[in-house]
Amino acid sequence: MNQTLKTIEPQTLKQWLHDGQEIALLDVREHGQYGEEHLFYVTSTPYSKLEAEALRLVPRKDVRLVLVGDDENDLTRRAAQRLAELGYTQLHLLAGGLTAWKHAGYQVFAGVNLPSKAFGELAEHAFGTPRITATELNKKIQAQEDLIILDGRPFAEYRKMSIPTATSCPNGELALRIDSLVSRTETTIVINCAGRTRSIIGAQTLINLGIQNKILALENGTQGWFLADFTLDHGATRRYTVQNDPAKRATQRVRAQALADQHGVTRVAGVIVEQWLSDTTRTTFLCDVRSPEEFALGTVLNAQNTPGGQLIQATDQFIGVRAARLVLLDDDGVRAPAMASWLAMMGWEVAVLTDGFTHAWSADARHRCSTNTEATRTWSVLSAQQLSAALESGTRLLDVRASTKYREAHILEAQWSIRPQFEALTGWRDTDVVVLADDAILADLAARELTDLGASRVSINTETPQAWRAAGLTVVATPDQPTDAQSLDYLFFVHDRHEGNRVAAQRYLEWEINLLNQLDDQEKQSYRLPA
Repeated sequence: MNQTLKTIEPQTLKQWLHDGQEIALLDVREHGQYGEEHLFYVTSTPYSKLEAEALRLVPRKDVRLVLVGDDENDLTRRAAQRLAELGYTQLHLLAGGLTAWKHAGYQVFAGVNLPSKAFGELAEHAFGTPRITATELNKKIQAQEDLIILDGRPFAEYRKMSIPTATSCPNGELALRIDSLVSRTETTIVINCAGRTRSIIGAQTLINLGIQNKILALENGTQGWFLADFTLDHGATRRYTVQNDPAKRATQRVRAQALADQHGVTRVAGVIVEQWLSDTTRTTFLCDVRSPEEFALGTVLNAQNTPGGQLIQATDQFIGVRAARLVLLDDDGVRAPAMASWLAMMGWEVAVLTDGFTHAWSADARHRCSTNTEATRTWSVLSAQQLSAALESGTRLLDVRASTKYREAHILEAQWSIRPQFEALTGWRDTDVVVLADDAILADLAARELTDLGASRVSINTETPQAWRAAGLTVVATPDQPTDAQSLDYLFFVHDRHEGNRVAAQRYLEWEINLLNQLDDQEKQSYRLPA
């Protein structure tokens, strides 16, 4: 074990979280466990994919880093060992884990993306964001009023379920697209999401930009619509047009930059960002807030894709270091400053890169900590056709995909497990194993773990159930296996609300609304919303 590993008491961790210095706080339990109970500022980095997530979320390896589990147990120590092997040097365990945190009188929370969700609720109070109920909106739709409904979620979420007549326009695109979508100031604009946060932030973004239309947030989003017994669309394809009127760009840029200036967002050139990225004492995240489709066509060295609306909605999924420096970029001068205004209100040190796509980036501009997650060992890759022969020779199949995917379709002979549970597997030592995964990085991490635990020879297969069937393997569904209790990777009340589960939808909304009652003064004061 790395000699720098230490334990810290809950009181010390609480001080660290509010001392203004950089800190990474990682919860190494699986997503389902994390979502039922965790610390407010913690970032979910499940042990099943720990190394890959840590490198992405915590690029500076000498930052203060604290690991949290249920208690100070073997899982957190195994996680510390893995991170030490990657070169992290300032590793700490929370003494006694969550149990000690609660005994010290500190709050724990359910759900996901807590700092962002709480911020949305506080923003609604601070700005008095106007809203409309599902019943009121339905009446306007039926009356065919001059109305446009814009869904602020990513397109994939919108397609799952949407308000009838709604058009997909993720929140991060609103500042750039609104003038093309709405040509009349008499048109009422309604912003919705699945629940509350993105409805509030999307509507208030347009208000803050000075859009003159009547702008409303749909109260409780598609879940509120569903709970009011109105019918949702599924598979809708209405979407903002990719082409935008360049004649409107100057006006859009002026109002977005004015909004950023209002909240103290700085503008910075690439030469300065290069210096920041090479600074060994600070963590700088370079965030491309454009759409995933634009990002896929090319971006700036070191940038990660953080679509603007999602960066506000789920900051902890992209940024794992509290008090880090964020630099936002786009290629239009509109989306980045609009989103930066919100991040500044969330308490982040944030700047907008002005010349990201024209600056001549040098080879030395890279982060000092690589986020490369390529395998360091070479595993044999078996095709679907080879799996039958492997089974006949006594090889065992271990399926490490999401529990929900295993339930839907898996090879008959395959056993489901998840990396933190490998030590409990019986009969696997000195055995040939094939890891079935749908992600090469996940397969690599699982194969490493099995090898370290004594498996004789480990191979991987990352094909699909369709490929398995085509190769003549028997593929079955087991809707109740693994059981809910065994499915540590799945947070039911958050995800099932998207599948028509009324109880999950109601529970989620109650959780979101009640978040503010759980925050302490330090957590509330970390935001910088208008009085």
